[in-house]
Amino acid sequence: MLLISTYVAPSGIEGLGVFADDFISAGSLIWRLDAKFDILVPDTELPTLPPHMQMYLKRYSFPHLELPGYRVIDVDNGKYMNHSLTPNTDFRIFDRGYALMDIARGEEITCNYHEFDPGFAGFLTGEPEAALNGSASLLAR
Repeated sequence: MLLISTYVAPSGIEGLGVFADDFISAGSLIWRLDAKFDILVPDTELPTLPPHMQMYLKRYSFPHLELPGYRVIDVDNGKYMNHSLTPNTDFRIFDRGYALMDIARGEEITCNYHEFDPGFAGFLTGEPEAALNGSASLLAR
């Protein structure tokens, strides 16, 4: 669950992104895993879903690192956070995220998917899943 005010807008990185609605100070806790706002979906249920929902989950979810076999989907704007190798947030602690630096109002909030998705393989140019959040383990299914 995002703990800061944000909005979704077109991103220069890819598609849509999440942007700071207010100034965020370096070190601020900006996200925490919260069962009221972050839904857990068992991997075993993915094949039973309609194809469009499978694609939705492949794009917007990430593996739960403490509950193997589950994926997490944010119900707030967090699902629009784009990947960067030079992010302005830190998600190395699985259940929370912090601002690494001051983030200006209107600045895109980014994270490094490798910090919470060990299967993230980057974006494969020209592939249909090029814009996905990198769930390589799901794409192989």
